[in-house]
Amino acid sequence: MENFTMLQFFEWYSPGDGTLWDHLKNESGRLKNIGIDAVWLPPAQKGAAGGYSVGYDVYDIYDLGEFDQKGSVRTKYGTKQQLLDAVNAAKEAGLNVYVDVVLNHMGGADEAERFTVRKVNPDNRNEFISEPYEIESFTKFTFPGRQGQYSQFVWDWQCFTGVDFDSSTQETAIFSIQNQYGEAWEDVVGDENGNFDYLMMDDIDTRNPAVRDELKRWGKWYHDTIGFNGMRLDAIKHISFDFYNDWLDHMRSQTGQELFTVGEYWSYEVGLLEEYLEATGGRMSLFDAPLHNNLHEASVQGSSYDLTTIFDNTLVALKPDKAVTLVENHDTQPLQSLTQPVDFWFKPIGYALILLREGGYPCLFYPDLYGSKYTDKGDDGNEHEIILAPVAELESLLHIRKYVAYGQQRDYFDHPNCIGWTREGDDEHQNSGCAVVISNGEEGNKTMEVGQRHAGKTFVDYLGKHDAEITIGDDGWADFLVRAGSVCVWAVKN
Repeated sequence: MENFTMLQFFEWYSPGDGTLWDHLKNESGRLKNIGIDAVWLPPAQKGAAGGYSVGYDVYDIYDLGEFDQKGSVRTKYGTKQQLLDAVNAAKEAGLNVYVDVVLNHMGGADEAERFTVRKVNPDNRNEFISEPYEIESFTKFTFPGRQGQYSQFVWDWQCFTGVDFDSSTQETAIFSIQNQYGEAWEDVVGDENGNFDYLMMDDIDTRNPAVRDELKRWGKWYHDTIGFNGMRLDAIKHISFDFYNDWLDHMRSQTGQELFTVGEYWSYEVGLLEEYLEATGGRMSLFDAPLHNNLHEASVQGSSYDLTTIFDNTLVALKPDKAVTLVENHDTQPLQSLTQPVDFWFKPIGYALILLREGGYPCLFYPDLYGSKYTDKGDDGNEHEIILAPVAELESLLHIRKYVAYGQQRDYFDHPNCIGWTREGDDEHQNSGCAVVISNGEEGNKTMEVGQRHAGKTFVDYLGKHDAEITIGDDGWADFLVRAGSVCVWAVKN
């Protein structure tokens, strides 16, 4: 078995000049060479903000940068042809391509409609706080720029469960649409806000059979058009799990492919992630949000954080085969909606924790490989300049994951400030096997077993933090060193 690694090939502040698809096309060969196996792309559909949209305000799921809609032909990332060229280049380089599927809501409707709603308590969406009455809101999508190409489906108010704006009174609230498919929300996992089906914009109602059929048609069309290998599903906390069970079964039967799928159920309660996995019958993996939370807390608390607890209450500890592990993403990066960044000093440690162990499918974040610089408003209303430097150790860690980190794993999580583990190596990968030591405090050492197959071998730190050479004892044990507040990865000296 080979270790695989995914890269999120975008961030919230990716350049809005239509160059991302070309950038992927040009980088694909290098990414494969440094140990990346799959790229997760941003939403490719035209958003309500047109050429400026990050993609999560979906307007037209069939417009991949092809039609003059919302003030632009291209999306933020480029044209449809540039997307096709990038995907082909990535696949030719040996990369899998995962697309970002946003089916929770739509924005930027073409026409307003009048329909019956009831207001709900935003803290308990199951509680109505008004009798039924009419409002006016933008819920009709006719896509005049596309003129029926690929699909003639027209979305109207009966395709949605709720909206948050009454354009006739300019009132902002959460309005439950009273349609023929139900006066309440769809069933979702968890009881946050009573029911968290409604998130934003025009909330898609998958109880409507015409909507389900259209989303199935679109999914097959999208796969036929792009030829992707997998999917990242956005905001599944707010979508009927029954819909995704049906939709994923349909997609896999229609395409005849496995279509690796990871869902974004962003909760730090690992029990809810387990509940969602059970509700979806193992059809998808989930991002390990609880682990990200632990990494953030460890980075902020420094030496007062007990490293022996770093995997407590995480998905990778409970269901390693269903956990996609990450250090950062576009929502948690500074100034974004779930801002909870991992401090820079801890990022090499975080990546060692997700890249060099047996469990989980690690996902890297674009700025950690390429760096980023941007300005945006913070919660204080002021503009802030953010500079995210690349993680210098990342390519070395990728090399170690691809060629060295194999075989039996032995854990030494026995000190609050210094932990370690070893991988014994295997016969498939020459010179494989390593010892990882992490400190969030002072310089340290850890006596660990790497296995008798390494007896007498000389190990060096592949990250170059330590210049010592360590000889493995006849019994397969040795004392491995680590610099203060750092990670060292010891493996066979070449």
